[in-house]
Amino acid sequence: MIVEQKSPFYKRILLKISGEALMGNQKFGLDSITVKNICNQIKEIKELGIEIGVVVGGGNIFRGLYASEHGMDRVTADNMGMLATVINSLAMMDTLEQMGIFTRVMSAVKIEAFAEQYIRRRAVRHMEKGRLVIFAAGTGNPFFSTDTAASLRAMEVGAEILIKATNVDGVYSDDPKKVKDAVFYPKLKYMEVLTKELKVIDSTAISLLKDNKIPVRVIDLNTSGNLKRVVLGEQIGTLIS
Repeated sequence: MIVEQKSPFYKRILLKISGEALMGNQKFGLDSITVKNICNQIKEIKELGIEIGVVVGGGNIFRGLYASEHGMDRVTADNMGMLATVINSLAMMDTLEQMGIFTRVMSAVKIEAFAEQYIRRRAVRHMEKGRLVIFAAGTGNPFFSTDTAASLRAMEVGAEILIKATNVDGVYSDDPKKVKDAVFYPKLKYMEVLTKELKVIDSTAISLLKDNKIPVRVIDLNTSGNLKRVVLGEQIGTLIS
């Protein structure tokens, strides 16, 4: 169902992009064409006048949880994962600025040579002035995922919705790439995500979103134009509310 309106449905959004989404068809790292395609979609909605915050994962470079399961100290592994998100954030900043979008990278940990330190009021001010803000280094703490960081930043900056961009067209009962008859969910309640143990977003993040009544829209970012469809009110992907 398409809502026929030219004005955006939201004024301020928080976009969560997984690190894996930046890999394209590669097995590791950044694919420049994929990054450019994602940034083009972001540019489309920025031109509608929407205030945008972005949280990028780091799984295309380093996964802290995976490393800790294979013997590395969890805190060290998570710190390395945070640094991976900074690399991805800088890559996206560079691509967006080449497209003419004023961008700020704000880090939860102090790395002044590469990014501003995250301060909530400053981040909100950047957004009010039309700058796109990329939030790097997760929450700045080990044991918390970038999903949780996205939920936290969405609450702090007053985003109306959290859009989680993935490589799948919504939430399924199982991985649709592995399970042929996986059930697609067009709508879910927060508690259903927890009780069904769906892996689309971690339990800490979904609990924060539930407590603060911030809806989540899970979409496939590989389909060009999907991001614009969401902000114009089209009911695609899965809505968690």
